[in-house]
Amino acid sequence: MRLLFLFYLFQIFLTVKSGSHSFWMFSTFIKGETPFPEYQAIFMLDDIPFAYYDSNDNKLVHRGVNGPERTPDLGYVPHEINYQCMRSRASYLRQLLNHTNSFHVLQRILGCQLQENEDIGTLTHKDAFNGATGDVRYYNPQSDSLYTDQVWPDAVDGIWVVSVHIAFAYYHPLCIETLKTNLEKEKNRVLKKINPRVRLLQKTLPDSGGAKVTCLATGFYPRHINLTLLRDGQPVSDHLITGGELLPNGDETYQIRKSLEVSAEELQHHHYTCTAEHLSLDNKLDISLNHEWDSVTTSIVPSVLIAAGLLCLAGVGVGALVLWRRTRTGEIGRGSQTSLQVNTEASEEYKSLSTTDTNF
Repeated sequence: MRLLFLFYLFQIFLTVKSGSHSFWMFSTFIKGETPFPEYQAIFMLDDIPFAYYDSNDNKLVHRGVNGPERTPDLGYVPHEINYQCMRSRASYLRQLLNHTNSFHVLQRILGCQLQENEDIGTLTHKDAFNGATGDVRYYNPQSDSLYTDQVWPDAVDGIWVVSVHIAFAYYHPLCIETLKTNLEKEKNRVLKKINPRVRLLQKTLPDSGGAKVTCLATGFYPRHINLTLLRDGQPVSDHLITGGELLPNGDETYQIRKSLEVSAEELQHHHYTCTAEHLSLDNKLDISLNHEWDSVTTSIVPSVLIAAGLLCLAGVGVGALVLWRRTRTGEIGRGSQTSLQVNTEASEEYKSLSTTDTNF
């Protein structure tokens, strides 16, 4: 089973260009005996989750940094209609693909964008069923055209395509209006600028006698940052660097680190520094090994926990569902090899995504 869809949830935030804005609905429908709600939806403004809905509470709530604050303005977002559509779609796909497992999961991304110059972008729709990526649709309002990369056949092909085109043309301006309305209401969160805290760290490697030099920036927003590790004033070649993934902290800020392993001789004969460029900074930051944090400290969340937390936030329970199912059926032991294979494949998919300069 491919887990490519999972990485859209974070990758989408990395590929939207600086200065543009987006509104997204990430929804998950789960059918079967699981500890999760049958339907969940997370609503994102750029990379900020600001609203949540699930079928257990049947209530749309606003999410701020400190929890619920008010009823969100999502009058034009058809999340209840989406719930029913996903229920029907999941049932149809289960029969079509002959899935006989005790539960099945349909995931969906739906959203629109405003470009940097305020031009209106496309309405985008992507589905995945039981972890396998499926249909992708883009509606272009400029040409009133619908692009469809269809993986699964529909029950009534001609009527379905026409109805989708009409629906996309209808909902696109409503999505843009919702985006603009909430951008104004959430501007203190979405348009804020927070300085990065940058430090150059050195850790001895007992086995080799060398060291790992790490350039770390954390606590910054927006997410776009240029972080460079230098040796004697020259950027270190990318193929020597490890890390570099942009990861979220738990307070709507981000962190990134880049590391280089060096020998004891290299450490003695070369001078290592790192630089950071960010929208919140008037000038480039130049950091050396003896530089200390500023007076305001920021906690650094381990990368594994951050990534896991992001997936949970988006309501994607595929990994948890697999583990829960194997626990009930006593398949943990013999399922470990399969899990390793899936994780490796997902990692490769993420690497390929990270080199793609698209809006999704």
